[in-house]
Amino acid sequence: MTILRVGPAAVRSISNRIRNDRGWRYKTSEMPRLFSFLIFIASLACAFAANAGNATAGQDGTQPVGGFVPKKSLSYIAFFSYGISGLVHWIHFFSVPPRRPFMITLPLGMTAMAAGFVLRVKYANPPFSLGTYVIMDLFILLSPCFYLATDYMLLSHLATTFDEEVSTRCLLIRHSRITKIFVWSDVATFLLQSGGGGLTAMKNAKLADLGNKIALVGLILQAVSFGLFTTVLVVFAWRMSEHFPDLWRPKKARPFKVFSRQPIDDWRILVYIMFATCVAILIRSIFRVAEFAGGYNGTIATHEGYFYAFDTLPLWLAMSLYCVVWPARALAKRYEQLELGSRQPKSFT
Repeated sequence: MTILRVGPAAVRSISNRIRNDRGWRYKTSEMPRLFSFLIFIASLACAFAANAGNATAGQDGTQPVGGFVPKKSLSYIAFFSYGISGLVHWIHFFSVPPRRPFMITLPLGMTAMAAGFVLRVKYANPPFSLGTYVIMDLFILLSPCFYLATDYMLLSHLATTFDEEVSTRCLLIRHSRITKIFVWSDVATFLLQSGGGGLTAMKNAKLADLGNKIALVGLILQAVSFGLFTTVLVVFAWRMSEHFPDLWRPKKARPFKVFSRQPIDDWRILVYIMFATCVAILIRSIFRVAEFAGGYNGTIATHEGYFYAFDTLPLWLAMSLYCVVWPARALAKRYEQLELGSRQPKSFT
């Protein structure tokens, strides 16, 4: 078994794989190592957040609209990170068969997030434009809704690639209802957050406080909804491994190549990545609830180090995993087996 380590040995191992296979072949057994590495990165981010501070007034002493002056250097880094990952997602969406229209939500979300950081740079110089702040805040606050929708539809489509008996026994909710229930909850919480977020920067203190409470309700409901979805996903994977071990562990699963169009035999890789995205989204959801609960001028809200550590970074790390494993590659083999069985997958888009 190849072990993924951080250091010179890992670099040599990866180089050998590239030379020998013309692409990085990755094994399912290495996924826990990858998660450990992501946790290590997140720990570093937490340390950074604890020590990062922001100016709470402009050069003339005027308080910024957002309560602090954002650091443009961090905004540039976030913009390029999300922009590059989003570009890779767009390339995958248009070039990797089979093209599934519902997957457009992922590159749209990454692009919207990158645009939010462009607006953050513009807002930072000088940080007194209410209009720029509101638009920037809405882009960054609402873009993750696209990520949630992606995971909701992925599980629904994945479930349709198995026999009705399998999906019925393994899912807590019928696959035909997963998208309807959770995407509509996503839309509802999106509207609450957008409405509340637009009011938080108002000069009228009562309106700003009302907006904060509305957005907080939206964030809490979103966290609860996604927590329920995560439970559905975990139970689905557990029941598959317990009741349908032959389906859970494909007998002839070839190691897959990273950044390839080749179908992936072992569909569990997609499930593991969905687990990672669920963890990242839950971290972000809890952070946002704590931020809004602390108030407009709270410690969390006025120290952007926490925002980058518990929102920007985990979301980027998790959603960028789809650059490595584009979901259509994992679904392709399952759809192929359906066609061989004279059964077509249903679409819920």
